[in-house]
Amino acid sequence: MKNRALWLIPSTLWLAGCSESPREVASSKTPPVAVSVVPVAEQQWPSIYEATGTVRARTSAVIAAKLLGYVREVKVQAGDRVREGQLLVTLDARDLDVNASKAEAALDEVRSSIPEADNAVAGAKASLDLAQATFNRMQELWNKKSISNQEFDESSAKLKSAQAAYEMARGRRAQLDAQAARVQQDIRSTEIARSYAEITAPFAGVVIAKSVDPGAMAVPGAPLLTIEREGAYRLEASVEESRVAAIRVGQSVSVMLDGLDRTLDARVSEIIPAVDAASRSYTVKIDLPSLPALRSGAFGRASFSLGSRSPLTIPVGAVTARGQLQSVVVAENGIAHTRLITSGQQSKDQVEVLSGLTAGEMVIFPVPSGLSDGAAVEVRR
Repeated sequence: MKNRALWLIPSTLWLAGCSESPREVASSKTPPVAVSVVPVAEQQWPSIYEATGTVRARTSAVIAAKLLGYVREVKVQAGDRVREGQLLVTLDARDLDVNASKAEAALDEVRSSIPEADNAVAGAKASLDLAQATFNRMQELWNKKSISNQEFDESSAKLKSAQAAYEMARGRRAQLDAQAARVQQDIRSTEIARSYAEITAPFAGVVIAKSVDPGAMAVPGAPLLTIEREGAYRLEASVEESRVAAIRVGQSVSVMLDGLDRTLDARVSEIIPAVDAASRSYTVKIDLPSLPALRSGAFGRASFSLGSRSPLTIPVGAVTARGQLQSVVVAENGIAHTRLITSGQQSKDQVEVLSGLTAGEMVIFPVPSGLSDGAAVEVRR
């Protein structure tokens, strides 16, 4: 019996120790973290379509020569502002000057021959008048049978000869007039060609490209300079074929340009009716407000309002980004769970959730520092 009693004493002590263990475990539990939550909910957002494009000048001109010649002088550089009619490029036109001098000399020669031709016309006219008067008298005498047929025929022949001489003199005088007109036309043509040697600005603007230097050969049609009208620019955006039906001329558009820390209010001015076969997109031209900082070639984004939609949204601050991964922490049955999500557009302090969350789930916001996945949480009301 004593041995049995001794055996029972350690067993009792061991059981007593086991009976104290639950109280120690319970006392070691971490208390839940108090958190605030926001529900994942739908919001009415405007439906925005964004298209990219390039800034172009509404009016631009590629300056080229109309005649073949060497460039004598280039009076502007890229970036210079020019006024309408300002001289830009001068070509070597000495051969045209020679042609103009020859034409002037030819005109002087023709003009010097005109008085002689006028005198010849006047002399022929006097001879014709005398022959006509003589013929009239001879005809009266012939009618009275006072002269012979031979005498009458001679007076008639003299009249015809005088008429032919007069017409010939007039013809020569008319030839001089025609020759003078041709020479004057040659002079005008030479003057026009000579004017092509001085290339001027078609409108006020900015030189954006210079493709020629003095001494180079200017070829008709080859670019020399490119000028853009300053203060008149537009964004030429590429719009997907499926979206162009919702865009109309006159529609208001928000434009963001690289290099400008502001949003511009613009308006659709033109929709090119041809679709690009490679990109399956249309070109939409958007008139931009006049700003000194605008330059062609700048990259821009146009935001078109296409009605409204109801996306799932959460606060922007509830999203944690690590590289390309985005996550939030949701409270589910008193436990914090990290959830990977895909976000979309952002509007003010809200961001669109494309995947990873469903409506009604509770997202912890703000996320307490050090809150780990699986931690117990207590939602603060």
